[in-house]
Amino acid sequence: MAVNPSFVLRAVKDVAIEDRPKPKLRDDHDVIVHVAQTGICGSDRGRIGPYVVKAPMVLGHESSGVIAEVGAHVTHLKPGDRVAMEPGVPCRRCSYCRRGAYHLCGGIIFAATPPWDGTLAKYYVNASDFCYKLPETMDLEEGAMVEPVSVAVTIARTADLRPHQTVVVMGCGPIGLLCQAVAKVYGAGKVIGVDVVQSRLDIAKSYGTDETFMPTRPAEGVDAMEHAETVAEQMKEKLGLGEGADVVLECSGAEACVQLGIFVARRGATFVQAGMGKENVMFPITAVSTQGLTIKGSIRYLAGAYPAAIDLISSGKINVKKLITNRFKFEQAEEAFELVRQGRSDVFKVMIEGVRD
Repeated sequence: MAVNPSFVLRAVKDVAIEDRPKPKLRDDHDVIVHVAQTGICGSDRGRIGPYVVKAPMVLGHESSGVIAEVGAHVTHLKPGDRVAMEPGVPCRRCSYCRRGAYHLCGGIIFAATPPWDGTLAKYYVNASDFCYKLPETMDLEEGAMVEPVSVAVTIARTADLRPHQTVVVMGCGPIGLLCQAVAKVYGAGKVIGVDVVQSRLDIAKSYGTDETFMPTRPAEGVDAMEHAETVAEQMKEKLGLGEGADVVLECSGAEACVQLGIFVARRGATFVQAGMGKENVMFPITAVSTQGLTIKGSIRYLAGAYPAAIDLISSGKINVKKLITNRFKFEQAEEAFELVRQGRSDVFKVMIEGVRD
């Protein structure tokens, strides 16, 4: 019988289930988690910006599970507790950590980011203070969804969202939809979801989005930047945005959406880039200066994002269940990743059940 079945990325497009040793507690503040559910993220593909797979690596970072073992100094958790796992453990000692910006720690150990193994295994060892006990009102699928909701909470906090603002969210994938939901909970006056796929816009409406918009694609020979400006004016007029949005959250990573997002922002607006597409894009930088925009990047999770996400889900303010479109057993992990790789518009969040005893 396998000790610790693990779903391993050996090289690009080369994956397999391997039996690995059961992890050991690294120090007395660690816990070992029997992983129960893992969501697949678009970043689970072996390269995230400068991080590239150079050796076989276990995939997965959106996970929940049940505590199997605790270190001698762990007092807030015990075997049998159900937890959501925050997958990035910082060094706690650098200047970023010491000022509370641990998401920017250069020495962070982040699951499934090379060279660190991820959570798609029977057992995973994590720092106990980065495991959050789930309330009785949440199941383990919802526990795995705490990760993407924490991303959305972080994006909203990075934007310094305020009540009554007009918020445009570029992209209606899982993170975009969750950003729209968080913006509504945080009191946004008007939330607008933008996507080029009608089925995704339809789901956005069920997440409390006030308006949706499908931009047209440029005709052959039309300059992309000029087209973005034209579509931005159409958006402002059709949706009653006046001079533009107070906040733009770019969650697609698509070059055209980045451009459109800049042009649809009003003077003095905040633009947060969260989506990651191709490495470099044509960017309307002059508009950033002439419009006096504040541009921010968002990555991982700010301190307190995980508890906030658990509260949003457990209180019923955000329904994450309807985002889960596909479920697979652990033995079907390769099939699950292939489905995500295809990029189908009807696939939102794919969930993989953990290895059972």
